[in-house]
This record gives sequence, C-alpha cells and structure tokens, in this order.
Amino acid sequence: MSRPTRACDANLVEIFSSIQGEGTHVGTTTLFVRFGGCDLRCRWCDSPQTWQPASECRVEVARGTGQFEVRANPVSVEAVLAAAESLDLPAHAFASLTGGEPLLQPEAAGAIARALRARGPRILLETHGLAVDGLEAVIAEIDVVSMDWKLSSDVRRASDPRHGAVESFHGEHEKFLAVARRAPELIVKLVITPASSDAEIDAAVSRIEASAPEATLILQPVTPFGVVREAPSAERMLALCVRISRRLANVRVIPQTHKLYGAL
Repeated sequence: MSRPTRACDANLVEIFSSIQGEGTHVGTTTLFVRFGGCDLRCRWCDSPQTWQPASECRVEVARGTGQFEVRANPVSVEAVLAAAESLDLPAHAFASLTGGEPLLQPEAAGAIARALRARGPRILLETHGLAVDGLEAVIAEIDVVSMDWKLSSDVRRASDPRHGAVESFHGEHEKFLAVARRAPELIVKLVITPASSDAEIDAAVSRIEASAPEATLILQPVTPFGVVREAPSAERMLALCVRISRRLANVRVIPQTHKLYGAL
C-alpha cells in the first residue's frame, strides 16, 4: 500500500548537481531541486516540460555524471534530503529551488529549504516573482531570492487567451518585491528579447527604483529557444545597461552561461 501524500511532499521534475549558470552567483557549485508545475507561459521558456505537474522525478545518481534514476511523484522531504546527501550536499555553495514554479508548492518548498539549509548550503529561490502568499510562507528559509520580472510582450498567464495583449505583471511583481526584500539578498532578473519595449522595461525599472533600489538588477539577453529565434544585439544590451544604471546602483548584463558549454 502506498503511503498517504503529505502537504510537505513535493511534485518534482529533477534533482541534480551542476554549476549555477545565471545571475550574480554564476559559476558556483549548486544542487538544483526543480519543481513541477507553472502558471505562466514564457515564449522563450527552455523547460516547457515543467509547466504541468510531473508523474516522475529523475534524480542524478552520482555528482557530475549526468546519469539519472527515475522515481515516482510525489517525493518526500526525506527522499529529497537523501538524494542531496548522495550528491555530496555540503560541498555545494547553494541549493537552488527552481522550476516550474516552487512557490506553487509553498509547504514543500519551505520544508525542503529548511532541511537542505541545515546541512550547509545557502538556499537560492528561483521564482517567477508572482506568488506573494507562497513567498510569505517560505521567506524565513531563503538566503537569496532571485525573482523574474516578466514582460507581457513575451509572457502570459496560463489562463490568458493565447493571442492578443495581456495585462502587465508590474503590480503583482511590486507586491512580491515588498516581501522578497526581507531576504538577505535580492536579485531581480529581466529577460530581454527583441520584442521587449523601452516602455515596459522603464515601467519595471521605475517600480524597482521605488520599492527596492538596493536590489541587483540582471539584464539577461534571451537565449533563443522555441518561437524566440533571435537575441537582442550587444548594442541594445549596452544601451539599456547604461541608461538603467543612471537610476539603479547595481545593474549587470549576464547571459545564461551554462548554455555556452552545454551544462544542465
């Protein structure tokens, strides 16, 4: 007989060891716990398999091998911790909760963060930056909040119609930011595509400037994937960085580095 599912059990896609490929901690050893399920649809998303809850979770069997075994969902906190320990958890600078969207499963995300953090690594939450209640439930367990600021030119909610303009995410992100700034470190990431307009970028920057000017803003040129076929030019990224740096103290342009050498 299978055991009853508990609120702290998680629907996961994978657990593996790699190197952080994005943001200010790029290059650091990181254990990734990827959650299943997401309520957004980004045109450039490179992991659409995470949009729906997964029936199975793959777990790397030994650190750095890229070899996996498959386990049924949901996965208990104890099983996550055992998998992490088998991948030499204390040797990692960070444990990243990513997705999908981890904050759609706040009890599980909080329990996993607490268990992993007790073994040494800092907890880095990678989130779409909209689930305010979910963040409230886990913020005490998080060392670094790395939140996206979604631009409606390229992102829509799963509930939105597939075509036509959609409501911006600015107001929801600002509410999320008010909670996120309680973390020891706050990173805001803007993915820039050829469709990203100055108006929507400036609106995002204005909200960040007013609500959390101490945040590090990452301007990430999109890695072409799916229907997004081109990245913005170097000239475009440099111009944005120069202009926004007049308003925010810490602005950086950082692409997805793990894509350059084929890492997970």
